[in-house]
Amino acid sequence: MNKHALNFEGIVEFVTVADARGFSEAARRLGCSVSHVSRQVSRLEQRLGTALFARSTRSVKLTENGEQYYLRCQELVNGLSEANESVTSSQLELQGTLRISMAGSFAEQFVAPALVEFAKLHPELTVEVDFSSRRVNFIEDGFDFAIRYGRLQDSGLVARKLADRSLMAVASKEYLLDNGEPDVPKALAKHSCLITNNDTWVFEQNGKEIPVKVSGRFRCNNAKAIVDACKAGLGIAYMPKSSFQQSIAEGSLVPILEPFWTDNITSWIVYQNRRFLPLKARLAIDYLLAHFSEWRE
Repeated sequence: MNKHALNFEGIVEFVTVADARGFSEAARRLGCSVSHVSRQVSRLEQRLGTALFARSTRSVKLTENGEQYYLRCQELVNGLSEANESVTSSQLELQGTLRISMAGSFAEQFVAPALVEFAKLHPELTVEVDFSSRRVNFIEDGFDFAIRYGRLQDSGLVARKLADRSLMAVASKEYLLDNGEPDVPKALAKHSCLITNNDTWVFEQNGKEIPVKVSGRFRCNNAKAIVDACKAGLGIAYMPKSSFQQSIAEGSLVPILEPFWTDNITSWIVYQNRRFLPLKARLAIDYLLAHFSEWRE
């Protein structure tokens, strides 16, 4: 057997640099100096006889050989972490950084506070939350999981149901006085609609979906901005009920088209389909699933 075959020195540093896309961030995650990380990776490259990274003053990218080696080593490091965790889980204090991507008012109002409580239970754990509706690459962007709602298209990901949601159509009294109130979803074609990420709204009647193509003067992927625009009389909004709770209670917005609202919308916990999921991510996911097990819109 090759005497270097079982030499694991530098592999953890290599995988962390690849995940973090940089030596400085890798050193921060590992809690050591940049020079230590660089030295370990350089020694690994010398043993292998090939460059694993293409380095420049602005970026660090995996070479072709580095890409292939990373795919194998990532599973190795994850498997070792899981083996360690399975032995010490009864006395383990979660450490490191948990990174989550999420978007929407539900995530802001309900999921983020739940993660705050989870962080309080694990004082050694750092929780980073990125609010963005963009599609994330879990490996390249370094996210452990994401919170998304609606229909999911990427079958390569694992999706766990977090909560069932209901949609609500609303408008301001001023808008309805000036433009009239639509009595059926198709009537929205004659109205100004406030669009988030999708200009096809789906309603329901007698168990059948009613898709309606809408248009309007204001488009934004932030729920609060849509609510503010709706209150200002710019048009009709159609989003999860939780987005409008306060506005409905104070009377600045009124529900419309209620017989046609759909409750077939789900919020999901989404993560990469991989063999080993870090314990910090598994425990956070289990915590959220338990927290929202009886949640209602």
